[in-house]
Amino acid sequence: MNTEKNKRIALITGASGGIGTSICKKLTDDGFIVVANYRNREKAEEWNDTMKADGYDLMLAKGDVADFESVEKLVAEAQEKAGGTIDVLVNNAGITKDGSFRKMTFEQWDSVLRTDLYSVFNCTRHVINGMLESGYGRIINVSSVNGQRGQFGQTNYSAAKAGIHGFTKSLAMETANKGITVNTISPGYIATEMVMAVPENIRQQIIAGIPVGRLGEPEEIAALVAYLASDAAGFVTGANFAINGGQHVY
Repeated sequence: MNTEKNKRIALITGASGGIGTSICKKLTDDGFIVVANYRNREKAEEWNDTMKADGYDLMLAKGDVADFESVEKLVAEAQEKAGGTIDVLVNNAGITKDGSFRKMTFEQWDSVLRTDLYSVFNCTRHVINGMLESGYGRIINVSSVNGQRGQFGQTNYSAAKAGIHGFTKSLAMETANKGITVNTISPGYIATEMVMAVPENIRQQIIAGIPVGRLGEPEEIAALVAYLASDAAGFVTGANFAINGGQHVY
């Protein structure tokens, strides 16, 4: 159990992905006690070994963010290990199961909505009371540029990511005078392992459509998350931060 009571506790979902990894590192560097959520123990331990090699020894907490009861156990484990209630929640978990709508199966729709949108409810619902009791909280929801503009073959993903915006704005209004902020960030194409695995010619086509002329870096997303997680962002709530290199402006 951690005895550093002056440190804020941050729970990160989707922690082992490219963006999640950078968020975990940045928040640790900024002095947070970071708890990384995982679902597959073997993969999580392999990821954590890599993190340890980079000098980051994180706490891990198991849970399926798409399952309400599983998240209840996840939050309890995270708080027990960290020695306090969750101060910062980063809802970063997400999957894609693309396909044109006329061919999309219910499973493709349901699994994406559950992982990408239901997870935001599940995780937030299980930490919100602790935040209300302490009078402090930072909730940061990771959406997507495609939740703002739409994308061919992603009715499921775009619907889920667009839903996050409505969730954020409404909850921000409910908690604005309680010391809790709720914000969304909407990344564009980021140079994660998944994106870099796209064939070179396709990747160059993507980059050609980004006004700044490059992919974003996971560290740039993490820096924005770190600001929103900080005390300095206490006057920022109900907002969406587009971080897409000018690919979608409004």
